[in-house]
Amino acid sequence: MAKKYYFLSDFHLGAPDANRSLEREKKIVDFLEGIQSDVAELFILGDVFDFWFEYKNAVPRGHVRLLGQLAKMSDAGIPIHWFTGNHDMWIFDYIPNELGVKLHRGPVERELLGKHFLIGHGDGLGPGDHGYKLLKKVFASRVSQWLFARFHPNFGIGLANFFSKSSRKANREKDRIFLGKEEEWLAQFCEDMDAVQQRDYYIFGHRHLPMAINLSKGGVYINTGDWMGPCTYAVFDESGMRLKSHLTDAQFHGDAAAHLMSRESLPEQ
Repeated sequence: MAKKYYFLSDFHLGAPDANRSLEREKKIVDFLEGIQSDVAELFILGDVFDFWFEYKNAVPRGHVRLLGQLAKMSDAGIPIHWFTGNHDMWIFDYIPNELGVKLHRGPVERELLGKHFLIGHGDGLGPGDHGYKLLKKVFASRVSQWLFARFHPNFGIGLANFFSKSSRKANREKDRIFLGKEEEWLAQFCEDMDAVQQRDYYIFGHRHLPMAINLSKGGVYINTGDWMGPCTYAVFDESGMRLKSHLTDAQFHGDAAAHLMSRESLPEQ
């Protein structure tokens, strides 16, 4: 059986409540169990959790089904790449050490089956969003991490969950709308990168909207969407790249897969 490379992102486990998060987690685990026999490498492109912070001797509760499945796959020798996102940038050593995954804090270059890839979460890339870019630098600093660790976990995790949910609520409507190739920041970033050094595929998450956009120099920008609605992912093998949904048999192509899969057709979980 030909081996395949899978890319998926933005699970946001923990949101919006325990019951719906658990339902979503079970779908993700079901998907991962289904691909275990043919996956060459698994790329998880960030925001697995709606919030995560590792204290020295404590981590957030829950998500044991997903973590157990990933540990099982890793123990079976499947390489797993885990990219931190803007909601779970405070993953430190627990996830890589416990699960045996490779942790990435920024985009990485890879060559797969003779094709050149740039792979990452996607937050803070492209023009604009200067406020977030500054905030990201603050959150990434060791001083900020040390100060947050002084909070008791009950207070610190509760406070962070509040702000995380507020951020998602504020951006939910924008996440449903394809802004057009010229207004999508990640598409612009990929266009600029492709003009300097052409790659075959640019694969990111973060945007919560599945899309496949052809770039001027020949590369393709793929956004994997999320698992809070359409449950979309990208898969690559010798026959090429496909953007698919775990909930349907549909495959999406063209300058904006977002046009072919609207959130109106799939309820938000």
